[in-house]
Amino acid sequence: MVEEAWGKDSSKVVIDEAAGMSLSLLFVPVELKYAIAAFVLFRFFDIAKPLYIRRLEKLPRGWGVMADDLLAGVYSNIIIQIIVLSNLF
Repeated sequence: MVEEAWGKDSSKVVIDEAAGMSLSLLFVPVELKYAIAAFVLFRFFDIAKPLYIRRLEKLPRGWGVMADDLLAGVYSNIIIQIIVLSNLF
């Protein structure tokens, strides 16, 4: 198992980051400004871990590592969708 070999949430494993970032871009218009905004928002939520993200991080084995990034992606996507729909950019 990866966790046994490299430790919990190793920087060598990036599938969680890729999945979370993919969720942040889901159904978002393909424009550089939205991609940059999604990246910044995703990194904010991934680092700050507000709104239950930290709680998900505590799930056992690899579930917590994956779930916290997925929820960060969902939160980022919601904000980007609001930005797109309100024409803020």
